[in-house]
Amino acid sequence: MKRFALAAALMLAAPPVLADPVTIATARGAVTLPERPAAIAVYDIAAADTLAALGVPVAGLPEKLYVDYLAPGSAAPIGTLFEPDLEALSALAPDLIVVGARSATQFNAVAQVAPTLDMSISADVVGDARARLAAYGTLFGKEAEAQALAAALEARIAAVQAAAKGKGDALIVLTNGPKMSAYGRGSRFGWIHDTVGLPEAWPALKPEVHGDAISFEFIAEVDPDWLIVVDRGAATGAEGPSAAETLNTPLVAGTKAAKAGHVVMLNAADLYIAGGGYQALMANLAELLAALQG
Repeated sequence: MKRFALAAALMLAAPPVLADPVTIATARGAVTLPERPAAIAVYDIAAADTLAALGVPVAGLPEKLYVDYLAPGSAAPIGTLFEPDLEALSALAPDLIVVGARSATQFNAVAQVAPTLDMSISADVVGDARARLAAYGTLFGKEAEAQALAAALEARIAAVQAAAKGKGDALIVLTNGPKMSAYGRGSRFGWIHDTVGLPEAWPALKPEVHGDAISFEFIAEVDPDWLIVVDRGAATGAEGPSAAETLNTPLVAGTKAAKAGHVVMLNAADLYIAGGGYQALMANLAELLAALQG
């Protein structure tokens, strides 16, 4: 009895066993955290999207999320994507902060409050989406869930690629009110060419962040088989003509894409705001699949 009592006393007196460190890939290289975080503040819509898909609760979010499928729920408002509210963030006392894309410039500012990860999505949108999904799965002990979501993503990509075979080329156009830009391989929307398999209708486009400024005459000259459209105003809630209004011209109507009913208006918020988020990517792929099979 005395021996059992002594052993029990020693166990009670022993220091608690620390959780194993967790190492994940980020936009700034591999980062090791001493343990899994409990309270998370997120300043990136793509990150919030993928975390929600995994069922990971978030304690703090930007005041405006832009996408209709994400709701703040009980998450505290902690500023905007561009301007974090450091006072609100400090009051929240998160264990971890996630930034990305539009909020990545605030990395050093918010890192003063808590450990911070930059989970920005690069032009390799699908590759980074896969990497972020796996990283969050490892970080939050959701490996099985992440693997299931990844399998669903690969199945959808395979279906879109099969549907795109022999369907011709595509021109990706973003409208911003009356202004237009075209995007090719290496750009923020270039994954549509690389992943879906629709060749560029105009291979000379530069991979600029804001695309190459174009005209209606350019669209008519290129004469794509598919015209894939992103309405920036619709994504951000800006005033001005919609993409449909801007593109409602005889020059666009005369293209092969318009004549065949191959003008695809993708959900702009999913693509422009939450690009690289798991749910946004799956939704955009579903839209492309429906168009290609139609």
